[in-house]
Amino acid sequence: MLYVATVHYKSPRWIEIQASYLRKHLSVPYQTWTSLEGIDPSYESSFDRVLQQRGPHAGKLNHLALEICHEADPDDLIMFLDGDAFPIADPMPMLTEGFERAPLVAVRRAENVNEPQPHPCFCVTTVRTWRSLPGDWSLGPVWPAVKGKRVSDVGANLLRSLELSDTPWVQLLRTNGAKFHPLFFAVYGDVVYHHGAGFRGSGLSRADLQRLKTEAAERSKQGSARRWLSNGIARVRGGGHLNPWKETSDRNNQQSEVIFEAIQRGDADWLARVTEHAAQDPGAPQPVTG
Repeated sequence: MLYVATVHYKSPRWIEIQASYLRKHLSVPYQTWTSLEGIDPSYESSFDRVLQQRGPHAGKLNHLALEICHEADPDDLIMFLDGDAFPIADPMPMLTEGFERAPLVAVRRAENVNEPQPHPCFCVTTVRTWRSLPGDWSLGPVWPAVKGKRVSDVGANLLRSLELSDTPWVQLLRTNGAKFHPLFFAVYGDVVYHHGAGFRGSGLSRADLQRLKTEAAERSKQGSARRWLSNGIARVRGGGHLNPWKETSDRNNQQSEVIFEAIQRGDADWLARVTEHAAQDPGAPQPVTG
């Protein structure tokens, strides 16, 4: 049995989309377990199990996994899936091959300033492995990001568990290009789509910040970016004449809505549009040991 653990928050907009792609592409028996905080109870019928939860995203995922592990058999699979993510092809052949090399297969968002950790937009492992690691989606350990600033994110503790136990994992890297955005609207391993920031305004990702700050530094060398740098990210809320942060945020939100609406309508070419350009360095999924 495959248990799909997914969280939807305050908006039901992705529920039927995700459910339809799961029905279309999962070739094994499965159950969907979810949290629907801030969503009308009428949507509960779209899932096999709905847990009442509050709190941060990582805690909800950990709770879903806890309840699944209490009911499931050790060899059953847990698929963690963000609410705005879904398979675009049958993932089972890729997972079968991946499990021959490592007990956990997950997206790594290398394009987001080289994030090192497994990401829960798509992660699959056995109940046995999750228990033995032990699995934990919480923030914790840090790594360098934009301009060397050290950050943590969901999946940090899971990465550390893999490292401490010398457990390899198969990384699914981005396999579509960045025509629309360097992080959002991503396809990983040619099997899963992640919209990115699908439950809030897309705003600015770390990949955006890295690009904007690099551009600002270049302008600063030319003596034209002192005011631009001083206001920084706060200017996203500001407006004004020349505001690259706000312009980027607005463009992200506009692109997000255009692509979402195409998916929602069932446009036949939406996936071709986001995969039009091949990634420069997609890399092959590789097992790695902490």
